[in-house]
Amino acid sequence: MKVLKFGGTSVGTPQRMKDVVKLITDGEPKIVVLSAMSGTTNALIEISDYLYKKNPEGANEHINRLERKYKQHVAQLYHTQEYKEKTLAFIKQEFDFLRSFTKGIFTMFEEKIIVGQGEIISTNMVTNYLQEQGYNATLIPALDFMRTDKNSEPDLEYIREKLGELLKANEGYEIYITQGFICRNAYGEIDNLQRGGSDYTASLIGAAIGASEVQIWTDIDGMHNNDPRFVDNTSPVGQLHFEEAAELAYFGAKILHPTCVQPAKYAGIPVKLLNTMDPTAPGTVISNETEFGKIKAVAAKDNITAIKIISSRMLLAYGFLRKVFEIFESYKTSIDMVCTSEVGVSVTIDNTTNLNAILDELKKFGTVEVDSDMCIICVVGDLDWQNVGFETLATDAMRNIPVRMISYGGSNHNISFLVSGSDKKAALQALSDTLFKQ
Repeated sequence: MKVLKFGGTSVGTPQRMKDVVKLITDGEPKIVVLSAMSGTTNALIEISDYLYKKNPEGANEHINRLERKYKQHVAQLYHTQEYKEKTLAFIKQEFDFLRSFTKGIFTMFEEKIIVGQGEIISTNMVTNYLQEQGYNATLIPALDFMRTDKNSEPDLEYIREKLGELLKANEGYEIYITQGFICRNAYGEIDNLQRGGSDYTASLIGAAIGASEVQIWTDIDGMHNNDPRFVDNTSPVGQLHFEEAAELAYFGAKILHPTCVQPAKYAGIPVKLLNTMDPTAPGTVISNETEFGKIKAVAAKDNITAIKIISSRMLLAYGFLRKVFEIFESYKTSIDMVCTSEVGVSVTIDNTTNLNAILDELKKFGTVEVDSDMCIICVVGDLDWQNVGFETLATDAMRNIPVRMISYGGSNHNISFLVSGSDKKAALQALSDTLFKQ
């Protein structure tokens, strides 16, 4: 069995819902994970914001506006009066439920319930449409099997057990529709998976059932070898190792969250990135297979701050690095890049919430210098140190770009360059011209 996930733009209009149905009705059994229709989650967050601000009138106005939009979708999606009335009754029930929150105290728990309604609506609409068209499909609610533990991590054993029970109780269907993103926490309250959202749901389901593959359908044809917003003539990468995909995702490739495919990775299940707007495009296959000796892609991460701590009195001092890193840990600030010398250390961060407090602490150990508005450029591929010349090729491409830091050796798949944000576009283009020239 396969697991297919479709994002918000893929189900963003009635016509796109119909297009998704064409893709999933090929006669093979599958579980289909759906996001909320594009724009819905933002609208629900806006409603929640009005409720936080104790403005029920404003919330009701936005609820009514969103309900009108969905009623229009119903009129465009269904052909029979039976399914139009059935879905309109469901829509009314959903929006009456949303209005109930305008009459009481509003907390973060209620917000999570509200924000999750987008997925519940989209999955019911698509399931009804499938059934109207005569397909053997059913809905299995994610809230009946998707749960996190007390550390807010997915409870894999629970998911496997409960999902197995649901599939057994609903044997014989060709298509099982479920929601992405939403789940319950360890205490049974409605929550969400946060990192990776619906992609994470699909990966967890794939691992739980031992799927043959997980397909993630978006509105672009796979991971590109560079950012097409800044670089000309980019092309999709046909194959990536899970580690390569994680590096690209962490350093700026927005198509995928860096941790969302981990369950599929550990289960050895390939993940395909495919394009609903161009279903015939081959996309990108992510697996545990490596294409040896090949540079795959370049990505960039913006809004980076570099911090250099120089202390000659701490020269080679035992515990110096530990004390530096403990400061960042105490302020829950993660570090992206690290470079060390005999007299100091340079690090980069992307979260500057506690920057001033961190700098005050670091000044106890030496002179501190800060560079803001920086950018990490990441070159990804099979970059094992025994692949002679790869690091030279990458650095040669950057010969005309001022480079603040270079990181290589922490991974077999990544060379990272820290440059000024103003040099980002030039650096990305230079790397493409050198690494991917035909």
